[in-house]
Amino acid sequence: MDRANHSVVSEFVFLGVSNTWEIQLVLFVFSSMFYVASMMGNSLIILTVISDSHLHSPMYFLLANLSFIDLGASSVTAPKMIYDLFRKRNVISFGGCITQIFFLHVIGGVEMVLLISMAFDRYVAICKPLHYQIIMSQKVCILLLGAAWIIALFHSMIQLIFVLKLPFCGPNVLDSFYCDIPRVIKLACTDTYRLEIMVTANSGFISLGSFFMLIISYIFIMITVWKHASGGLSKALSTLSSHIMVVVLFFGPCIFVYTWPHSTSNLDKYLAIFDAALTPFLNSVIYTFRNKEMKTAMRRVCSQLIVYRRIS
Repeated sequence: MDRANHSVVSEFVFLGVSNTWEIQLVLFVFSSMFYVASMMGNSLIILTVISDSHLHSPMYFLLANLSFIDLGASSVTAPKMIYDLFRKRNVISFGGCITQIFFLHVIGGVEMVLLISMAFDRYVAICKPLHYQIIMSQKVCILLLGAAWIIALFHSMIQLIFVLKLPFCGPNVLDSFYCDIPRVIKLACTDTYRLEIMVTANSGFISLGSFFMLIISYIFIMITVWKHASGGLSKALSTLSSHIMVVVLFFGPCIFVYTWPHSTSNLDKYLAIFDAALTPFLNSVIYTFRNKEMKTAMRRVCSQLIVYRRIS
């Protein structure tokens, strides 16, 4: 379809988060600090998993891929938001906006499937330990990762097809600092009620359903351990607590934004900042500081890097 025949909007204007200089300064410091920390933390996790042979297992394979996705999640919206904080006029081209939406939903879709895969991995490890190596083989891990990318790409393309068919003839002002479907479709020069329902069903209810499915699976794991292993419940809780925290951090903002797409409160913006800058950082912190094996491996990798730097 030739978009030029249906739309005269060539760019979108962001209103940003706030016009108050003090708030902008706080957001600049906060976002910059956590963006850099997130990039460093997740990069270190990937490097550690690749470098340390002790971590060549399904759990850490999935964790390294989650960290890779978190690198992307940090980079889709945070850099432009930080760059735009002190600019008087914040704009993004139509193509840039569509690209941002595409990667936003691809990354979100991959992370969603990875979190479900990690929950399955923990279920097998805790409830079927004798069959763990057979069930969670290298082939299965690669298939899970491939499925995550295929599902995410399919989900994102469905969203974009509907957006690209909409006519945009003005206005072109987005009350946000990034492009996403719930706000963009409101600017279309046509009735978008059915499309808003589709977005709620496609993104909102899928997020809500996946969240409850994960929580129920963790409860099932804990009940299974409690019934079959004396004193094993505390160990299971210790193992699963980091996964549960990451699930809540990821799905919380998604459920709020996509289940109530008509909301235009500033809470949406602050949740988006939290999701873009802070959540990827917290993921790396949670999985690192609550995992003794990972901390030990990171120390080994950091020591090797220091020695290598001194020699060179």
